[in-house]
Amino acid sequence: MQEKIRGFEYVSEMEYMKHNTDLPYDKLVLPKRATKEAAGYDIISTMSFTLKPGEDITIPTGFKSYMQPGEMLALFPRSGIGFKYQICLANTVGIGDSDYYNSEKNEGHYMIKLVNRGSKNWSVNAGDAIGQGIFLPILLADGDSFENGDTRKGGFGSTDQSAK
Repeated sequence: MQEKIRGFEYVSEMEYMKHNTDLPYDKLVLPKRATKEAAGYDIISTMSFTLKPGEDITIPTGFKSYMQPGEMLALFPRSGIGFKYQICLANTVGIGDSDYYNSEKNEGHYMIKLVNRGSKNWSVNAGDAIGQGIFLPILLADGDSFENGDTRKGGFGSTDQSAK
């Protein structure tokens, strides 16, 4: 059996069903590249919606991602929706840490929160590509190591140092 290096898996059906989605669990599609030289893995919407100017929406993706220590998954909106509609991620860029995979609270389930900062409505059908994930290496400062720090116990936002 080949060792898993980096990739995507479905969250459990129980985790997925905690969220209000339009796409049935058995119709989920893992992120995949659209062309042979694409950097990003396209992420589909699990919901149908219209996002009006000034509104935001949180979309459960149905997937989790595994990678090696020293790597991350960066999440971005698809280029075209940002350019045509000014749709952005609420946090500008999503950062998926390698230790988010299988976190206790939510299995490492990725959510994408999109904001319409433009002047036009943007309509999406469940199954449409809305975002992209790109695996990237992480560089550390001199004297630091991936052995330093606490072990992740929670899910999204659980490593916020200001709350401690």
